[in-house]
Amino acid sequence: MRPLEGVKPAMAIDIAGESALCDRSGALYLPNHKLLVVSDLHLEKGAAYARRGQMIPPYDTVETLKKLGAVIAAYEPAIVISLGDSFHDREGAAAMPDFFRTFLTEIMRGRDWFWVAGNHDPAPPQGLPGDSIEEIALGGLIFRHEPSSSQADGEVAGHLHPGARLVKSGRSVRRPCFASDGRRMIMPAFGAYTGMLNVLDRAYAGLFDQASFFAYMLGLKRVYPIAGAALSRG
Repeated sequence: MRPLEGVKPAMAIDIAGESALCDRSGALYLPNHKLLVVSDLHLEKGAAYARRGQMIPPYDTVETLKKLGAVIAAYEPAIVISLGDSFHDREGAAAMPDFFRTFLTEIMRGRDWFWVAGNHDPAPPQGLPGDSIEEIALGGLIFRHEPSSSQADGEVAGHLHPGARLVKSGRSVRRPCFASDGRRMIMPAFGAYTGMLNVLDRAYAGLFDQASFFAYMLGLKRVYPIAGAALSRG
């Protein structure tokens, strides 16, 4: 498996005073720390459905790994944080075919790699290197899977699979997005078979300062910053 071409350009923003790049792949890069963050890979989701008797095309893992390989090749990070739900269920890592395991191990090589526990994969991934953690702090930021109701400043979380809807000139566009008010960020899902939840849904209530909230929508060639007031439900 060969990585796709690099996925830059990206949009530069600040999160609680830390410089970050929102990449159109859905990855977050912090250049001052040579840190790449991805969330909700949901690897082996197709296989998990198959184990339960529901057959869907089994291409999610290869597509997600190709995209992950591309963004790692583009930024060459020293540290990678996978922000929870890296695998779709507890069996995913152990059952992953050797071909995928070899590719993943190769792109991990020579980097500090952290697997944050998610609600789908609370246990460490079997047979893979890296450190398994509940959360991790770096600089002025703290990285965890689920956003907390109490801590806002510097939190980077996943779990909610944020997406945004923009209606303009009678046309509607829905895209995954980074969700941030400059203090906290919720990451888009990186995996190929992951849906999205509109950032205006009540699940996000109280997480952001609406006056400074932006959805950084993932386009085909760039990331588009859209003020919260311009977004639509649905």
